[in-house]
Amino acid sequence: MSNAHKVVILGSGPAGLTAAIYTARADLGPVVIEGADAGGQLMITSDVENYPGFEEAITGPALMDVMKKQAARFDTKFVAGDATAVDVTKRPFAVETGDGTLEAQALIIATGAQAKWLGLDNEQRLRGRGVSACATCDAFFFRGKVVYVVGGGDSAIEESTFLTKFASKVYIVHRRDELRASKYMQQRALDNPKIEVLWSTVVTDVLGDDQVAGLRLKDVKTGEEREVKADGLFLAVGHKPNTGLLKEQIELDEVGYIKLAGPGTATSVEGVFAAGDVADHTYRQAITAAGMGCQAALDAERWLTAQE
Repeated sequence: MSNAHKVVILGSGPAGLTAAIYTARADLGPVVIEGADAGGQLMITSDVENYPGFEEAITGPALMDVMKKQAARFDTKFVAGDATAVDVTKRPFAVETGDGTLEAQALIIATGAQAKWLGLDNEQRLRGRGVSACATCDAFFFRGKVVYVVGGGDSAIEESTFLTKFASKVYIVHRRDELRASKYMQQRALDNPKIEVLWSTVVTDVLGDDQVAGLRLKDVKTGEEREVKADGLFLAVGHKPNTGLLKEQIELDEVGYIKLAGPGTATSVEGVFAAGDVADHTYRQAITAAGMGCQAALDAERWLTAQE
């Protein structure tokens, strides 16, 4: 594989692989830097039931495998592992990997975002088996169940409210004695008979062998700990976009998400495009990421044509 390419794509989740499919079919010869977590967040998702085209549920890893095979069918090239450095200050852009430096006329950033976790060993062990960071994705599997949501901002309230459509009871675990969410959102939660807020409380452990069975909670004021039964734990303490390699090179918002320059996927750097969760902190769904991957590919193709 040569070092000079028309399109290099960072990330191999739904956004990156969809961008690969479109740019490959446009004969742009894309190269996908897969990342250490190849396949993105769907690789830790059990059943996916809301991605169009699958009558029966498909596992996250199986969905990503199908997408990768589809991209490979059109001669997309793949590089395993992370990019170690990116330089978008001059063209062609440079992307350093463990196998050397790639040059790109156009760059599509689809590195995604990571949910912030509590840092508990059992929380990681039970991810996808009762522990989730996406109520929209997984609430359906908790019909009639008792679930706990950690957080106190608008996202936590939105997740909790959504969960009440399925769960029999939703507890919001918040380390402070007042919520950070907007007054309207707070009232919406407090007025919901299915929601109860556990003030000044933190989760110190997740209990269960192969599935979440309970939690250990700690009162931060008294230090008292207790165990409660639980069928699920949802984390709503924010996400961290994977933009570390791009700091001070491309315009980011105050949280670190890539800012898009207009209605398309163009960024503040001409020839660099962004798609998926790395630029979207609102929807964070596989289907919206894939849609943005399509947009980024079309934008990159049109931009390259204009350069020629």
